[in-house]
Amino acid sequence: MLHLNAFLMGVGHHEAAWRLPESDPFAQTDVEHFTRLARIAERGKLDSLFLADSPVLWNSIGRRPAGTLEPTVLLTALAGATNHIGLIATASTTYNEPFNLARRFASLDHISGGRAGWNIVTTAGVDAARNFNLDELPAHRDRYERAAEFIEVSLKLWDSWDDAAPLGDKDEGRWGDDDLLYPPGHVGRYFRVAGPLNVPRSPQGYPLLVQAGSSEDGKELAARYAEAVFTAQQTLAEAQEFYRDLKRRAAQFGRDPDSVKILPGIVPAVGATEAEARELEEELDRLIKPEYARAQLAKTLRVAPEDLDLDRELPADLPSEDEIEGAKSRYTLIVTLARRERLTVRQLIGRLGGGRGHRTFAGTPEQVADAIEEWHRSGAADGFNIMPPVLPSGLETFVDHVVPILQRRGLFRTEYTGTTLRDHYGLPRPANQSARRFAAAHH
Repeated sequence: MLHLNAFLMGVGHHEAAWRLPESDPFAQTDVEHFTRLARIAERGKLDSLFLADSPVLWNSIGRRPAGTLEPTVLLTALAGATNHIGLIATASTTYNEPFNLARRFASLDHISGGRAGWNIVTTAGVDAARNFNLDELPAHRDRYERAAEFIEVSLKLWDSWDDAAPLGDKDEGRWGDDDLLYPPGHVGRYFRVAGPLNVPRSPQGYPLLVQAGSSEDGKELAARYAEAVFTAQQTLAEAQEFYRDLKRRAAQFGRDPDSVKILPGIVPAVGATEAEARELEEELDRLIKPEYARAQLAKTLRVAPEDLDLDRELPADLPSEDEIEGAKSRYTLIVTLARRERLTVRQLIGRLGGGRGHRTFAGTPEQVADAIEEWHRSGAADGFNIMPPVLPSGLETFVDHVVPILQRRGLFRTEYTGTTLRDHYGLPRPANQSARRFAAAHH
């Protein structure tokens, strides 16, 4: 079965979606807007919905709607407005502490009845660093080493209560069993955390762990810990190579490769006819203001905006990947796409405006379903991160017209069969590793 995740971003993933007559340019801070989206996604029986995040103002506020609600807070509201769909929030390991974050996700898992997921990011960009007492971005390798230790500490905190620790024994006057707490007492390179957590073990044990980096360090982290991997892949061959590579790495860590679900992003512009779908895509591209987009592209490529001529291809003398400290995989993807398809800067801006390096696809519901099925059957994807160019209309069209085709083909569920996010992804509730260690030490 396919796994489908709805990646919700304001009024859509296309940067000009807010300029359409139908769009509310202030929707990104409106809980009713997100409630509606969550209910549409749940109506389609999607596995989960996902909110991206960064501890920095993302772009020029002149360019597109800016400023986002903190995702675990927003997902807490959405947990009360939905019953089944998984709720995945992005949170940075570079600009948080394990105790606070472990507590927040355990709380969300309790509140939602076991539907929480954590998209683990290390956060690229010096702008974020400067919001947290730093002058420079920590080195790529350091961010990933910190992330690995951060996850280890979080797992120990989530496992610091035995499932049987809360007793609620009124007759004995004993609420819980102190012997069934397992404080981590962690002392490492980046963190010292005594514990235990001040929240009991949650319905899922711990949230579904999601990761989205495609650099070498990112893939190693994903292979070691991630249970779902969001990735940007432009071609079937590249997606197949990434899929094989990540599954192989997971096996090297002693993990079952099938327990790591790989979900490339797809930005589907869906129309009743192919011409209608292309028309929507072209209308959105016409609404992009190239001066904003060029400045953003220049920043990503580490060049001056005036070095990028809108009607010529990218300059030949760009920095090498080794010189890039932040968002390495995105840098490589953009340059590879531009060189392979010999795109002018203006054309590249159009492609990135639609999906920021994710695969964009315009077609009928049948064609979108075919594209999804081809990658799924060809060993390129366990499912997809659905990134509608316009919201809510793009998600409604996908749910009402593409999902039924996938259901008829036997590729997607027609009803939820489980209650937790792990159930949706076909993953077991993890055993308490701290309890195992404790039992081994006392035998």
